[in-house]
Amino acid sequence: MNFDAFSEIALKLKNLPLPGEESHYKMSPTERIQWLKQNNSKKINPKRAGVMALFYPDTSMETRLLLILRKKYEGVHSNQIGFPGGKVEKQDRDLMDTALRETHEEVGVPPDSVQVIRALSEVYIPPSNFMVQPYLGLYPKPQPFVPQEDEVEQVVEAYLKDFLDDANLIEELLSTSYAKNINVPAYKLNGYTVWGATAMMLSEIRELLQQVL
Repeated sequence: MNFDAFSEIALKLKNLPLPGEESHYKMSPTERIQWLKQNNSKKINPKRAGVMALFYPDTSMETRLLLILRKKYEGVHSNQIGFPGGKVEKQDRDLMDTALRETHEEVGVPPDSVQVIRALSEVYIPPSNFMVQPYLGLYPKPQPFVPQEDEVEQVVEAYLKDFLDDANLIEELLSTSYAKNINVPAYKLNGYTVWGATAMMLSEIRELLQQVL
C-alpha cells in the first residue's frame, strides 16, 4: 500500500476502541492465556517499558513496518524479533517518551520525526516481569536506520501487505517460558518467526487496521 494512502487510513485509528486482550489471545499459546487469567499482573509490581510500532515508506513509497532482531545475550528475549523500545529511564517524562527515546537509541529515528498516532493496549511479559506499553507511529520522511551495535543484530523491514496477508499467520513448535515444544501462533515476516508479546501487539494493530481498510 502506498504510504500516503496508509497515513490517511492510520489517522482513522485514533478513536477506535482497542480490541485489547481478545486480540492478544489470538496470538498466544493456551498455556500463556491460562497463566494470565490465573494471575493479576498489576499486583506483581512489574517494571515498565515502552515500544514503538513504526510504519514508514520505502524508496518506492510502499508502506513498511519496522522490527528489529535483538542481539544474543544472557536473557529471556535474546535473539528475538521485536519492536524498538525498552525500559523506562529517570529522564523520561512518560511511556511515550520512553518509546521514542529508545527508538532513537536503537535504530537512529529522531523523536521529532515520528507522528505518534495512539497508544495501544498494554502487554504483560511474565518471564521478564515487564508491563509493556506499545505505541503506533508514522515516520513519513525516513533516514537510513542506524542499528545500535550492542542491542540490535539486524533491522527487519517488513511490508505492510505481508503483515496483513493471512498466509503469513502460522503456528510453530517452540519452547517458551511456559512449556517446551508447544505450538505457538506467530507471523512469518521476512523469513523470521515473530511470536510472543510482539505477535500479540501486532494482532491488535492488525485488527484495528482491518476495521478501516
